[in-house]
Amino acid sequence: MQTTSHLLMIRPVNFKFNEQTAENNKFQQASDQYNVQAEALKEFDGFVALLEDQGIEVTVIEDTLTPETPDSIFPNNWVSFHSDGQVILYPMFSANRRVERRQDILDTLGERFHIKGITDLSGYEAEGIYLEGTGSLVLDRENKIAYACLSLRTDERVLQDFCLHTGYAAVTFHATDATGFPIYHTNVMMCIGENFAVVCFASVPDADEKEALRLSLLNNGKEIIEISLDQMNHFAGNMLQVKNKNGESLLVMSEQAWLSLRAEQIEALTRLSMVVHAPLYTIEKNGGGSARCMLAEIHLPVAE
Repeated sequence: MQTTSHLLMIRPVNFKFNEQTAENNKFQQASDQYNVQAEALKEFDGFVALLEDQGIEVTVIEDTLTPETPDSIFPNNWVSFHSDGQVILYPMFSANRRVERRQDILDTLGERFHIKGITDLSGYEAEGIYLEGTGSLVLDRENKIAYACLSLRTDERVLQDFCLHTGYAAVTFHATDATGFPIYHTNVMMCIGENFAVVCFASVPDADEKEALRLSLLNNGKEIIEISLDQMNHFAGNMLQVKNKNGESLLVMSEQAWLSLRAEQIEALTRLSMVVHAPLYTIEKNGGGSARCMLAEIHLPVAE
């Protein structure tokens, strides 16, 4: 299944602008906002309430004050959960993000879901190469294709190891912003749903890579909804399709992303899925990530 009704979210206790990630995450913006943690917590709790009201099951884990993890609100970068019971742990670029990997979180999930094995790729950190989970990877789970824009945080060697362990095939390309700076994570420029893909093709400068990406999506049954570079900068690529407990399809995004969409894009998306959106402005500005980044999909089998 491409979608799930079970999500993991980490409730922040010390969310703030992370200087260790800002060098290559140009979506982050330093601010003089004094109440970043309080505002982020308000946005987080509102987002969880919205999802739960829509029939999504959210496992919320409280972050801890120590060690210091300003980006723990984005758990999808250090872990992914798969329908065969496999858990993948990923190598992270920033030292203060590596300590987000917590065994107690896996233990908590193991009480409800069946974890058959853990594949730990974090050893690549010692070699200075990284693959940051479903930030680096946009997964077509049904067709077992991993889409990845290569960057400092998305290394092809680690990607191939992921594919070896999971049976996925990789489609790689390079993506840049309007200034030519590499995009740090694939999931800010594209989203894969059951039968559609939201993609910023304008961020892929190489014509051959762009065409290969387009053909892969079309050949695997995806209706393409293209977004602009400006819309990408408003996190319109950072969406996630989920299903609620009634089996209804929901497309989750931030309010900023929703407001950036044109009428014809809204028509196309709402024809394919019900859209829900939440105000995440503080999290987006200081963290450089949006709605999708906050959600780790739990595809693990439910324990009997």
